Amino acid sequence: MTLFRIALIPVLVLALYLPFSWANELAVIIFIVAGVTDWLDGWWARRTDQTSSFGAFLDPVADKLMVSAALIVVLQQHPDIFLALSAAVIICREVTVSALREWMAEIGRRGLVSVGMLGKVKTTVQLVAIGFLLYGEPIWVFPIFHIGLLLLVIAAALTLWSMFIYLAAAWPTLKEEAR
Repeated sequence: MTLFRIALIPVLVLALYLPFSWANELAVIIFIVAGVTDWLDGWWARRTDQTSSFGAFLDPVADKLMVSAALIVVLQQHPDIFLALSAAVIICREVTVSALREWMAEIGRRGLVSVGMLGKVKTTVQLVAIGFLLYGEPIWVFPIFHIGLLLLVIAAALTLWSMFIYLAAAWPTLKEEAR
C-alpha cells in the first residue's frame, strides 16, 4: 500500500492540472485515498504483525513525499507569502526531523525522537489544511481556501514547535557526539 501511495503522487499532481471543473475534487479524493491507505496499511501491519524495517522506513517517506508534492502544486497555483512560508517550514522541518531520526537510529537512540502526541496533532491539522487547499473553492459562505491557509499556518507553527521538541530531546546526544 505504501508503494501505491507513492504512485498516487504524480496522479495527484496531474489531477490538479486537468482542464475540468471537477479537477480539484478529484485531487481531494486522491489525497483522501492516500490518507486512508496509509491508515489501513498501518492498521493491517499491526493487526497481522507484518511490520518490517523497510516498511517502517518507507511509510513516513511516502507521507512526506505526498505532503510535499501537494504543497508545491498548491503553492504554484496560488502564490501567497503565507502559503510559501508555511510550505517551506513544513518541508524543511520534515527533512530535518527525518535526518535527525535517521542519525539517532544509527547511533542506537531513535527512541529519543519518536513520534509524540504533538506530532500527531500537527499531522492532522496539516492534512486537513492541505485537503482544504486542494479543494480551494468556497462552499456556501465558507471560504475553504482561506480556512485551509489558516490551518496550514497553524500546522507550520505546530511543525516548528514539534521540531524544537525533537531537537531539544536530541541535543545532549548531539553535543556528546560532536566531541
